[in-house]
Amino acid sequence: MTAIVQRAVGRLVEAKPEEVKALLWSFAYFFFLLASYFILRPLRDEMGAAAGRDFLQWLFTATFFVMLIVSPIYAAAVARLPRKRFIPLVYHFFILNLAVFWVLLQADAWRVETARVFFVWVSVFNLFAVSVFWSFMADLYRTEQSKRLFGFIAAGGSAGTLLGSTVTVTLAGALGPVNLLIVAAILLELAVFCAIRLERAAPQRTDLQQSEKPTEQAPMGGGMFDGFKLILRSPYLAGIAAWVALLSLAGTFLYFIQIDVVRAASTDPATRTRIFAGMDLAASLLTLGFQFFATGRIVKRVGAGPSAAVLPLVFAIGFAALAVAPALAVIVVFQVLQRVGNFAFSNPAREIFFTSVPVEEKYKAKNLIDTAVFRGGDLAFSWLFTGLRSLGLGLTGVAAVAIPIMIGWAAIAIALGRAQEKRQK
Repeated sequence: MTAIVQRAVGRLVEAKPEEVKALLWSFAYFFFLLASYFILRPLRDEMGAAAGRDFLQWLFTATFFVMLIVSPIYAAAVARLPRKRFIPLVYHFFILNLAVFWVLLQADAWRVETARVFFVWVSVFNLFAVSVFWSFMADLYRTEQSKRLFGFIAAGGSAGTLLGSTVTVTLAGALGPVNLLIVAAILLELAVFCAIRLERAAPQRTDLQQSEKPTEQAPMGGGMFDGFKLILRSPYLAGIAAWVALLSLAGTFLYFIQIDVVRAASTDPATRTRIFAGMDLAASLLTLGFQFFATGRIVKRVGAGPSAAVLPLVFAIGFAALAVAPALAVIVVFQVLQRVGNFAFSNPAREIFFTSVPVEEKYKAKNLIDTAVFRGGDLAFSWLFTGLRSLGLGLTGVAAVAIPIMIGWAAIAIALGRAQEKRQK
């Protein structure tokens, strides 16, 4: 690693010379992973808009049950395979899935059914792919390192979202949406390459007990349902699960309101796809600036709890604005700001919570929280949204109901931050 690269990185993040190589591979790994996803995300959102809000809760229901099936299978793989094998295996499985979807969509056979399955698949892929990444990061870096470095690593993901959104906006018309699946698959394979190189470059942690050692050499053992047991036994993990469930509530309510507002604003699928991709692009640009120049310093200064509380407060303010004026401009600004709050502050803070738990909880419990708990929330809150609308509440009424819940969510974030500091001490 040249001195020039180390100095350049040092201007952006408080990284020690021995950390720079692994830090850059972590950055690149997240860059290609989210670039791939943000090519797929506008395609999923357009298929969700085309299906209509009345059908969305069924797609959310299907996603949850797929999660319940897949999570124990993933746990079994984690129990039986070393880290350096199961991480590439997960991503190569998703690449194979993309190839199958490309064939089906090109053939134009069962297009409606394939589009619905694709919506569910992307929803599963997103959570699993990102959860595996952050489990790896929590396994590699200590809490002290995570407060300094996770903001910069997250910036790699934001840079990737910028690339993915730009590719979708500029090439959707020229290549066609279906052929973007090939681009996404190539980027995902590059993420696998970076994960393999990171495995070789990462320094060994010396601060762990034998039972907490990383899993790069040997499988950790255990059973398929260990994640459920770990969460039920730990109030700390249960608190993180509650935080994630409320994240699901906020996102689901906003997503359903967004679908109604965007459908009312335009009936053209290409226009709606550009609106979704444009929001992603604006959020990525702003988030990237914060992550490069502010996230690490702010999180290190104020701690994980207040940083995790940023997103709930943004949602409280955003829902208050929607309660007054449920317009497209408000949706666009709200979506951009909540994504900035999430990826620049609250998401890195939430991942810091997992740096002070044993390795088994990093992979098994964390993955279950990030996937089944989150999508279970999607299922429950999608039906809750539908129920509130059937009772006669308009978009403004639903937004008003969410405001006090968001304030309670912020309080949970503060409490988790205090608990994490005690565990670390």
